[in-house]
Amino acid sequence: MAMLPITAAHREDFVVLVVPIDDTDTMAQVAEKVAAHTVGVRVAPREAPLKVMYKGQVQPDHVTVGEVGIGLMDFVEVFYDE
Repeated sequence: MAMLPITAAHREDFVVLVVPIDDTDTMAQVAEKVAAHTVGVRVAPREAPLKVMYKGQVQPDHVTVGEVGIGLMDFVEVFYDE
């Protein structure tokens, strides 16, 4: 397990964050880690699942950071799947 910082933004937010994640985190966990800094702060909570987009592709919830190939300071976008 290796911790790495990534840059991330919530689609409905205007702030780009640096968020520490683990290479064994799933995309669902990455979405939650990013949302912890945005939802209820600058983004309204919703009853919808969160998704991660990386390099223009929505990633399945169950794949890990290592499997996707997210690296140090790479950018991901988190959004509500509605």
